[in-house]
Amino acid sequence: MSSDTSPATAGEPTPSDPAESLAEEVLALPGVAGLHGGLFGEVATYLPGRRVTGIRLEDDRTDVHVSVTWGADVHEVVDAVRRTTEAHVGGGRVDVYVEDVVAPTSA
Repeated sequence: MSSDTSPATAGEPTPSDPAESLAEEVLALPGVAGLHGGLFGEVATYLPGRRVTGIRLEDDRTDVHVSVTWGADVHEVVDAVRRTTEAHVGGGRVDVYVEDVVAPTSA
């Protein structure tokens, strides 16, 4: 059996980009209501045909902009986002910005 390194064909999932997988991890953290694109939507990682809002990955720095759920301990949320990001990117400066506080959604 040989390994296939050809690009994904239509209908097949494409490999996840590091910014996309980081976004999924951050969104799964308690107290994170969502990722935030900044005042003008300028905070993003741009990928072919799509973008990951709220995550900016650079060679020596990662910015993560979040909205926090009302009632969550902001310091704990920021610490959790920072730890998750540091583990994901493996080094460099990590800056976490709380852009908004939002009411929790009711299920």
